[in-house]
Amino acid sequence: MRERGYNTGEGQVTIEWAFISANKTPRYAEGAGPRVSQVSYLYRTGHRSSVSRFSGLFRDSQARSCTMSITYYGPRRTSFSSRSLGSLPNRSSLYRASSGSFQPGLYRGSFSALSNSPLSTSTPFLLLPPSLPALEIDPKLHQIRTAEKEQIKGLNNQFASFIDKVRKLEQQNKVLETQLKLLKGKDQYKSNVGHIMTAHSQPLKQQIDMLNQDKVKLQHELDQTQTFLEELKSQNKTGIQRRILLSAVLFWQDLDDIYLQKVDVESKLESITNEIKYLKQLFEEEIKELQSQIQNAMVTVEMDNNRELEMKNIIDEVKEQYKTMIAKSRDETEQWYKNKVTGSLISLIKGQIAELTRYAQHVNGEIEALKNQRANLENAVTSAEEQGDQAVQSAKSTVQDLEEALKQAKQDMATKMREYQELMNLKLALDIEIATYRKLLEGEENRITQRKEQLQHQVWKSILCRRQRSSEA
Repeated sequence: MRERGYNTGEGQVTIEWAFISANKTPRYAEGAGPRVSQVSYLYRTGHRSSVSRFSGLFRDSQARSCTMSITYYGPRRTSFSSRSLGSLPNRSSLYRASSGSFQPGLYRGSFSALSNSPLSTSTPFLLLPPSLPALEIDPKLHQIRTAEKEQIKGLNNQFASFIDKVRKLEQQNKVLETQLKLLKGKDQYKSNVGHIMTAHSQPLKQQIDMLNQDKVKLQHELDQTQTFLEELKSQNKTGIQRRILLSAVLFWQDLDDIYLQKVDVESKLESITNEIKYLKQLFEEEIKELQSQIQNAMVTVEMDNNRELEMKNIIDEVKEQYKTMIAKSRDETEQWYKNKVTGSLISLIKGQIAELTRYAQHVNGEIEALKNQRANLENAVTSAEEQGDQAVQSAKSTVQDLEEALKQAKQDMATKMREYQELMNLKLALDIEIATYRKLLEGEENRITQRKEQLQHQVWKSILCRRQRSSEA
């Protein structure tokens, strides 16, 4: 190691640059060029003392001139030169060795620079024997190789993490496939709404059939009653005429009583007629209300009640017959009264009146029975409507629950399929990334292999050169 000092007037500037190699022959470090064992730069001034890079020597305005001493302990006839001193601020200098034989020795070189003439980037500092081969050293090569190794380690770690992720995703994929198979293997629930409605509608239909049968029976009974009334009217008409003709004499004595009874019967008939009108009107209004309720109901139970009691016409006909009979009786009684008819006819007429009264009571009883039967039928229809409404509501709620369950199952299936598709896409992306990293690793391995082969080739070449030189020496 050598030092060379120079006094600039403002301070002592001492620069030391030592390149020491203890080997007799060049060594190679991670690439090409001799091994650098020690490189140091020192810069001092009188005003301050500091250690900086070699480039600081040329940027400091306090140094008016300087002298640099280079000491090289290594093979003889070997010198190194810098391509450009201006390149030192940002990177280490790159040195070349000239061709020639290697012999141990000591070589020095110096240069000086004025403060007013800063050293340009193209100013060479050369110690060039013409006999050494051209060798190059890249000081950043080791850093690059270290960075590449660290990058490869990071890629390997990332690759291992990706492999773990792929394994986890494959396991999740298998689990999802198993769940999908289980979901596909499950039997889909089929609603029994149709069976429920059928089972519920059958008793309603049976009730409707029974009501229709009752309606037919009642209609038949009504027809029989009307036929019986017609027969009674005809029988009464012929019998009255015959009996009046036979016993008109007895009628005149009790004419006054008969007239009073006739008035009483007419009043009763009028009251019965009014009651029948009222009941008929009431029943018509109730039938209209029931028909509107049945039409607005969800379950429609159609029931046609065509029983129309034509009692008004019957009573009107009976009344007209009574009037005609009374008129005829009045005329005949007047005639028989003139002929001094006995009172046997009066008793006969009383019997006829009693018979008619009993018949009117019988008709009233039948009307009451028909009213009760109608009320029972209306209650049955109302209960059937209520049961039908309840059945429809329960069926609707069941159908709604089944639809919601089916909708939820479809949503779950769509979610599972979406997750499965996302996992498959992620697996595909990971497979592509794994293949890419595999190619990168293979390329890096090939590059490392080629570099090793090149280094081995250079080492063998240098060994051969040494052997040749040793043999020549």
